[in-house]
Amino acid sequence: MIQFAVRRIILSIPILLIVATLIFFLMRTMPGGPAVAVLGDYATKEAIEALEKQMGLDRPLGVQYADFLGSLVRGDLGKSIINGRPIAPEVGRVLPYTLQLAFSSLLLGIILGIPMGVFTALRRNAFFDYFGRTLSLAGVSIPTFFMGILLMLLFSIQLDLFPVMGAGDSSDLRDTLYHLFLPTLTLGLMMTAYITRTTRSAMLNVLQEEYVRTARAKGLPERIVIYGHALRNAFIPIISFIGVYAIILIGNSILVEIVFSRPGLGKMMIGAIKQRDYITLQSVMVVYASLVVFINLLIDLSYGLIDPRVKYE
Repeated sequence: MIQFAVRRIILSIPILLIVATLIFFLMRTMPGGPAVAVLGDYATKEAIEALEKQMGLDRPLGVQYADFLGSLVRGDLGKSIINGRPIAPEVGRVLPYTLQLAFSSLLLGIILGIPMGVFTALRRNAFFDYFGRTLSLAGVSIPTFFMGILLMLLFSIQLDLFPVMGAGDSSDLRDTLYHLFLPTLTLGLMMTAYITRTTRSAMLNVLQEEYVRTARAKGLPERIVIYGHALRNAFIPIISFIGVYAIILIGNSILVEIVFSRPGLGKMMIGAIKQRDYITLQSVMVVYASLVVFINLLIDLSYGLIDPRVKYE
């Protein structure tokens, strides 16, 4: 297990390198170049050249790339073009808010989605199955930002139960959870819908296997058959899709942070786009890519804990 974990971590390094390289070159293929993107199409040639020199874009591309990678290794994300402050401390300040939202939403989706998926699979083509599939289809179909607005209108405007915006006092756990409820519910309902559909499909496939029929023929209690045999074997596809949905969730967290005016990487990235802060945008994209690679790594490592058939030699 340890050897497999080390091997997977080592394999993640070139993936991060490739992603960071793509971000580096894509940011430099913007129409007119990054300096024009910052100053606008009507900027003078002198102003563009001065900004390119300030950003280091007048140097050879290979030198820029080497400096970029060297800075990443040191944990230096550069300085904002707009205010001149280092980006890494700002990322460190807002990253916990994004992680809070992503983790709580994923946890809610797992807690609600897996039991609902098992329940609907055991009652295939019954009323509760159709009802559960309808709810999950609605959760998948409704855009995240629209779901957030609906929940805000209901719980904040009409019922006046939860705040409309902000993240609360980070030093007060109760206040933090109070402000986190609606954003978590917004993303959590989407995750619940995805996980419900995946769990139902995986359970239906597993329940048709021979070992499930054999377990029932032996007279084992139904709960042992379902939770000890069927669900455990269904967890591999479920966990795989949870990893995919977690990546989608991180992307949707950008919209939720904007709707609820929460601090986070998403709001920081949108602010960088509006201000044409090319360095900040590049840095935030690298951080997002790192989160995606880290999630995939966790999913790979979780396989052996769930299914002993997965070998690590």
